[in-house]
Amino acid sequence: MKEITRREFIVTAALTTGFALAVQPVSAKVITTDTKGLIAGAVKIPVKDGEIPAYRARPEKGENFPIVLVIQEIFGVHEHIQDVVRRFAKLGYLAIAPELFIRQGDVSKLSNIDEIRAIVSKVPDAQVLSDLDDIVTWAVKSAKGNADKLAITGFCWGGRITWLYVAHNPNVKAGVAWYGRLVGNVTELQPKHPVDIASELKVPVLGLYGGQDTGIPVDTVEQIREKLKSSSSKSEIIVYPDAPHAFFADYRPSYRETEAKDGWQRLQKWFKQYGV
Repeated sequence: MKEITRREFIVTAALTTGFALAVQPVSAKVITTDTKGLIAGAVKIPVKDGEIPAYRARPEKGENFPIVLVIQEIFGVHEHIQDVVRRFAKLGYLAIAPELFIRQGDVSKLSNIDEIRAIVSKVPDAQVLSDLDDIVTWAVKSAKGNADKLAITGFCWGGRITWLYVAHNPNVKAGVAWYGRLVGNVTELQPKHPVDIASELKVPVLGLYGGQDTGIPVDTVEQIREKLKSSSSKSEIIVYPDAPHAFFADYRPSYRETEAKDGWQRLQKWFKQYGV
């Protein structure tokens, strides 16, 4: 069997079916959203060096849909992220969750968190931002999306990317970052972090964080809150005092129903407030 080239790998890669191996067993509280009235499923989206898989959903009828980019946790675009995409589609959006790690490896097949982190650590921010630009282009040209109504939300790893993408793309109308890392060491692959771009931000971001998040100390949340004061973005930070990391992840023990539902309502209000 000949070696698969990088381009061929991107073209042939597929989305995860079910939940990622690393998140087993799945909690009994997991939320399941059906596809009734939706067009939903896997697609392949052209990017600069080939194609990447994504999960997208939108209403069956209509066109010119507002677009929401849904950015994954470190576990990839598994069933939970796909369900979140369907939740947005039920609200009338074209929602798209792209597999942004796929060049570096398929994290869904790994059960060891250290192996997953090793793959994710190799993903350059510049690659991610470029892919998201291409995905927006596809959404408008091929999926009935409205370029003037673009939003982004992300969880954990995707929360950090949410901050970076709204700084990168001024056409985004609003973002919601769920417990994304805010500070970090500057490297070639990660030249900037959310705290570095906050004071110059123009797009409104709602940051949703847990007061008991051991991976994202509250003092770093306060750092970005302070930086945002000098921006024109009208961004806001909400800290749920008793919530841990990943409090929205209904398939994990970290799920906190009250805070998750409140955050989801705030997200919808935030998007509507800024015209998405």
